[in-house]
Amino acid sequence: MTRLAALALAPVAAAGLALGVPAIAQSSNTLASVQSHLKLTSSMTADFVQTDRNGQRLSGQLTLKRPGKIRFQYQKGVPLLIVGDGSSLTMIDYEVKQVQRWPVKNSPLGALLDPDRDLTKYAKVLPTGSNDVLSIEVRDPKRPEYGTITMVFVRDGSAPAGLRLRGWVALDSQNNRTRIDLTNQKFNVPVADSAFRWTDPRPNKRGRVG
Repeated sequence: MTRLAALALAPVAAAGLALGVPAIAQSSNTLASVQSHLKLTSSMTADFVQTDRNGQRLSGQLTLKRPGKIRFQYQKGVPLLIVGDGSSLTMIDYEVKQVQRWPVKNSPLGALLDPDRDLTKYAKVLPTGSNDVLSIEVRDPKRPEYGTITMVFVRDGSAPAGLRLRGWVALDSQNNRTRIDLTNQKFNVPVADSAFRWTDPRPNKRGRVG
């Protein structure tokens, strides 16, 4: 599989906003709703399916704890793990015993993991075809190297701020595009910090990290 594609997580077929509402007000209300969802979601677990730009699909379990913590535990037989510990995003490849690390803020996932980021400065609402689906593209025009993430939410009265994260698509600075689709989302469930630890496979650095 493409290793770097795992970190770039590209617009999902988006969906839509009501007609008859001024575009600026509509966009502002949508961004405010998404910001509220991010602030009200302290943790989330979900099953995910990852699709890279070549169409290869992998599945696994996602664990998220804001601010900054995330874990992509891939399906059995995939020797790859991605963990965000609050400051760094680390990709561990157990097959080749390599570890790569980036600051979370330099990844497209930074917008998802930082509930205090002001979306009005970086985000725009994309047109969609359904009143029940919101699509938000986030990129920092001053930092194009940080990539772009397009988050897709569906309206769900039982979810924080009435929105449920359906998934996202990200494009990193190397044009690696990856789509993540989520199911079985559970919000604000207990998540121990130990969930974001990992075992270093490098011969001279044995032991757990995090």
